[in-house]
Amino acid sequence: MTGTLFTLTFAVAAPFWALMILLPHWSWTARIISSPLIVLPVLVIYALLVLPALGEVLPAVLSPTLDGVRDLLGTADGAAAAWAHLIAFDLFAGRWAWLDSRERGVPALIMAPVLVLTILLGPLGLAGYLGIRTRWVRPTAAAARAPQRLG
Repeated sequence: MTGTLFTLTFAVAAPFWALMILLPHWSWTARIISSPLIVLPVLVIYALLVLPALGEVLPAVLSPTLDGVRDLLGTADGAAAAWAHLIAFDLFAGRWAWLDSRERGVPALIMAPVLVLTILLGPLGLAGYLGIRTRWVRPTAAAARAPQRLG
């Protein structure tokens, strides 16, 4: 069952990545991606992997040591759970970046490689987006900074 859940983890997240990368201007993409519940399928898989092994997982995360975490991740269940953890958080971070980029008007052609980087190397993709987003100011923030004229 662990192997199946491992394989299923990315399969349930991939359609959301495809929408953000390949169909960023489709009206349904915004409707779907605006819901934080898009990560729910991956979270269910994570729960299925972690909850039965909570007795082994809790000690490793409550008082982490390099050896303890290595031993936990060195098992099929631990690796599959870590994979689900990574996929869930990468998807959530990618979702945030995509939504923020839409508000700021960041071109989809710039976001596509950032989102691919987020899929592959989550924190580096997030860092890339945090650097890129500084070039585009949110319309509401720009309006708030504009000098107001009286009269």
